[in-house]
Amino acid sequence: MRVEVIVVAAGAGKRLKAKVPKALVLLKGKPLIAYCLKIFEMHAGIDGVVVVGAGGVLSQFIRCTRSFKKVRAVVPGGVLRSDSVKCGLKALSSDTDIVLVHDAARPFVDVAMIDRLLASLKKNKAVIAGVPVKFTVKKIDRKSLNIKETPERDLLWEAQTPQGFHKDILVKAHAKKFKQEATDDAMMVERMGGKVSMVMGNYRNMKVTTPEDFIFAQQLLKG
Repeated sequence: MRVEVIVVAAGAGKRLKAKVPKALVLLKGKPLIAYCLKIFEMHAGIDGVVVVGAGGVLSQFIRCTRSFKKVRAVVPGGVLRSDSVKCGLKALSSDTDIVLVHDAARPFVDVAMIDRLLASLKKNKAVIAGVPVKFTVKKIDRKSLNIKETPERDLLWEAQTPQGFHKDILVKAHAKKFKQEATDDAMMVERMGGKVSMVMGNYRNMKVTTPEDFIFAQQLLKG
C-alpha cells in the first residue's frame, strides 16, 4: 500500500502580514513548511510527498524542499485551497493508494498522529485528525448575532490536518462541483455522502494564521 502526502503550501499569508507565502516564513530560522516535511520524511509509513506551493515563487519552494528525499514533486497551486489539492492529486504517483492532505501552516504534526490515521484508514475510507472542543460554542444568526443554539460540547471536535483518504474517494470528491467552497477535504467527502471518521489529533497541532499564532508557535518550539 503506497502512501503519499499532499502538503498544501500555496497560501499567501495575508493575515500573517508576511512578505512571502506563509509556508516560507522563517520560524526559528527554518521555513514553516520544513517542520512538517521533517516528520513526513522520518515516518516509515510515508512513501512520497508532493508540495503544492505558490506559483510565483515556486523556485523558492524547490530550494527549501531539496534536502527532503521523499519530496518527489513541487507543483504550483490554484486560487482556492481545493484547486491546490487538485493540483497535488495530479502529481501523485499512479500507484498511490492512500493520500494524506496536510496544511504546511501546521508545523507540529507528529508521528503518533500519522500512525493513528494510517491505522484507521485500514478499515475506513476517509479519516481526519481532530481534538475535542474545550469551550462552549454558540450558533448565531448571521445578521442579528442573536444566539440560535448551543450545541452539545461533547459532540464537537475541531478538525485538523493531516486528513487521510483512499485515493479514489478523494479524486471523486474533487471531481464534484459544489455551490459553496469547502473549507477542508473531509467536507467535500461528506457532501457527496461519504462517511468520515475521526482520530485524536494533538492540541499542539495548531495552524499558524495570524501574527499571534506565530508568536505562540515560537513559544512551543522553546518548550
